[in-house]
Amino acid sequence: MKSKIRDLIKKVIASEMKRDELVYVLGEEVAAYGGAYQCTAGLLEEFGAGRVVDTPISEMGFTGMAVGSAFQGLKPICEFMTFNFALQSIDHIINSAAKTLYMSGGRISCPIVFRGPNGFALGVGAQHTQDFSGLFCAVPGLKVVAPYTARDHVGLLRSAIRDPNPVIVLESELLYPCDMEHEESILEENFMLPLNKAIVEHEGCDVTLVGISISVGLCFKARKLLADRGISAEVINMVAINPLDIETVEASVQKTKKLLIVDCAWPECGIASEISASISSRLFKVLDRPVFTLCSKKIPTPYAEELEAAMYPTPSDIECAVNMLLSTGEYKNK
Repeated sequence: MKSKIRDLIKKVIASEMKRDELVYVLGEEVAAYGGAYQCTAGLLEEFGAGRVVDTPISEMGFTGMAVGSAFQGLKPICEFMTFNFALQSIDHIINSAAKTLYMSGGRISCPIVFRGPNGFALGVGAQHTQDFSGLFCAVPGLKVVAPYTARDHVGLLRSAIRDPNPVIVLESELLYPCDMEHEESILEENFMLPLNKAIVEHEGCDVTLVGISISVGLCFKARKLLADRGISAEVINMVAINPLDIETVEASVQKTKKLLIVDCAWPECGIASEISASISSRLFKVLDRPVFTLCSKKIPTPYAEELEAAMYPTPSDIECAVNMLLSTGEYKNK
């Protein structure tokens, strides 16, 4: 069956609000308007203004309120219109939500979900298309996931809501309107995915492709291009990025002996570079070639459509990188 990603997100939130009266939603325009991307449409009518809360346009204000309510035992789902706006509330996320369990000696937990679009979008300019996965994954005390498939959006969000710790769900604005195929079983009340495990989407033997969020789809397309030429690519969906599931990647590379990591974030100090460093040190004697990474250009995202398209990797770029990886091993991220 097929469902739009935004509808699946809404169904999970509604299901968890029915299951647990401590769960509530807050953020800008989440109630009357139904969310900037319609991920909370209809929840106000179903659960009322006490549990679906429209906030002022102040991320610092409503994030602080959400964290404080979590300290008191509620389970807020805090929606950011974009994680670019979460910079206004970074102190609450990093210094309060992430650290209080440790600083209180385990006495005060913070069961909260921060969710919303992160990273690559279309035509919204440099200030609204930044990827903050590397920033949040560097913080101890935060769990971070990046869903791609319909299964990911359902299973990870439900697990995040039920987790007693702060969880950041980095979604993609481009995926909300997409109709994606999925099994009917993911809609069952207790369908969940672990927050610490990557997923091998397709098995292969010649090269390992690791994708994060939207770049998983690029890897899927590149895999078909490579298969037409007789190249077998294993594709890993890196849904768990903090903690980072290096073990799944390591097991794959033990088999293929070659690794390409594709990420639409900036190349330095990010998830791709961390995976590359870990695999290079763990499997130095196993690798046939150096680990390759394919990321966005390290520039502010242009507004012009043609320039924006040139900033991010494509399936053809992945195919070209794999060609080099399987031949000379000489490659530089363009």
